[in-house]
Amino acid sequence: MAGSRKTKDTLDLPEIRKQINAIDERIQTLINERASYAQKVGVAKGKQGSAVDYYRPEREAEVLRSVMKRNKGPMRDEEMLRLFREIMSACLAQQEPLKVGFLGPEGTFTQTAVFKHFGHSVRALPFHTIDEVFQEVECGAADFGVVPIENSTEGSVNNTLDMFLTSPLKITGEIELKIEQHLMGRMAGLDNIERICAHEQSLAQCRGWLREFLPHVELIGMSSNAAGARRARDEDGTAAIGPEVAADVYQLKVMVNSIEDRPDNATRFLVVGRQLLAASGDDRTTILVSTSDTAAGAGVLHQLLQPLAEQGICMTRIESRPSRRKKWDYVFFIDVDGHAEEAPLADALAKLKKDSSLFRVLGAYPKAVG
Repeated sequence: MAGSRKTKDTLDLPEIRKQINAIDERIQTLINERASYAQKVGVAKGKQGSAVDYYRPEREAEVLRSVMKRNKGPMRDEEMLRLFREIMSACLAQQEPLKVGFLGPEGTFTQTAVFKHFGHSVRALPFHTIDEVFQEVECGAADFGVVPIENSTEGSVNNTLDMFLTSPLKITGEIELKIEQHLMGRMAGLDNIERICAHEQSLAQCRGWLREFLPHVELIGMSSNAAGARRARDEDGTAAIGPEVAADVYQLKVMVNSIEDRPDNATRFLVVGRQLLAASGDDRTTILVSTSDTAAGAGVLHQLLQPLAEQGICMTRIESRPSRRKKWDYVFFIDVDGHAEEAPLADALAKLKKDSSLFRVLGAYPKAVG
């Protein structure tokens, strides 16, 4: 019958699967070929090199931007970026996995940020405090650290800002993470939930959903979402709220995805390391600055920032904190577009430095990709 014939452009299911298998073989071959070149980089750098010597954040950012530029679908940019990050992470780990400290415990959004930025082939090391993350990177026990710096609804994380007043560490990257809160547990359905344990902030971010779908369930605030997930793992009738990584760590199933009331809630994290980076082509610079000791009167801050305006520099964020030098003395943390060593920003910073009592470039690093 003519209707049963296959046209030239129509493939049956076995043929489609055959072609998918062939594509998989080519992908696997190319990944191993890329890994072999990564090994050659290690050989070129010598036996004395460590993982941090092979890792170039500015180069990785350039690669990921090219991935987005080339992507024509049907895969979304976000998924394509995630695949390439994992490939690069696995290739780098052939030499030695990067050690990345983060504000723990395991199963937190900060750990999710680590994996988003570095891929899953790193050694993620949880620490109890932001101070401890900085200390472990400073002494070399960790290659990099990941700490929260601001939330789109809750504002700045002052402890992270204050660490830069005394720490020699540099900012080597930023991560923007959409905060998706998932309901997780071991029970068969929502009717079996007696209580929900989570950080107070997560409970607050899901208040509307909880009021609509679980109005009679007891809500218990915890020190962290990870602590809530541990309790859900160990206690019948208890569910938790948190990131998907918490479900993986504590062997829970995600019962309902994305129950947060505000889908635009996001947290920005900083990556800290021991060296300043070269330019990547689309960078952000963070500076720490204070007005001159002799400056006084109205408009002092405006005058201090005038070099940025004169050079047409876009300032994306400014935050003040006590300087800890003397009472009522403040420093300013400022984010600007551009790399500190490239014009016109370099010229503006040179002028700003001359007019300041305190001036430090905390980092010049690639803008978050994806």
